Amino acid sequence: MNAVPDHIAKQLDILFVGFNPSLKSAETGHHYANPNNRFWKILFLSGLTPRIYQPEEDAELLHLGYGLTNIVSRPTKAADEITKQEYKEGRLLLKKKISVYQPKIVCYVGKGVYQQFSQNRQAGWGIQTSPVVPGTVDYVAPSSSGLVRMKMHEVVKIYQPLALLKRNRLKEQ
Repeated sequence: MNAVPDHIAKQLDILFVGFNPSLKSAETGHHYANPNNRFWKILFLSGLTPRIYQPEEDAELLHLGYGLTNIVSRPTKAADEITKQEYKEGRLLLKKKISVYQPKIVCYVGKGVYQQFSQNRQAGWGIQTSPVVPGTVDYVAPSSSGLVRMKMHEVVKIYQPLALLKRNRLKEQ
């Protein structure tokens, strides 16, 4: 299996943070590569990208001001296979990445990702009241996994304010 590299740079508009790579992502070396994962379609339908990108184009998101990483790097079939120790180590590494790269917005692709990172079990969808790493905006969105039972239009509705938030943050600069 291949490592799935982070696509990250300084001062990104949005850093998307997933749980960990799927086995398909590890096989291909690209984020959100499982054909059942709806990430690429969600980004397009919510207005975050001008078209539906393919997993092989994941590095191209950097040109849009977006980055990709995970809280845990080990690929698994499902997120429930991640150990407490992996989350603990992942929290420290993710905090360091956010501190060093200073994205304007950190979008957690899955409420559980944010809950594991922040240790806050009471998180709702959207902007969180105080960021884990000062200087960023924490935004919680549903997981794009095909295992999520939410309908596509419900998921897209939660991602749409993220596109507006990005535009407003850019105007403030």
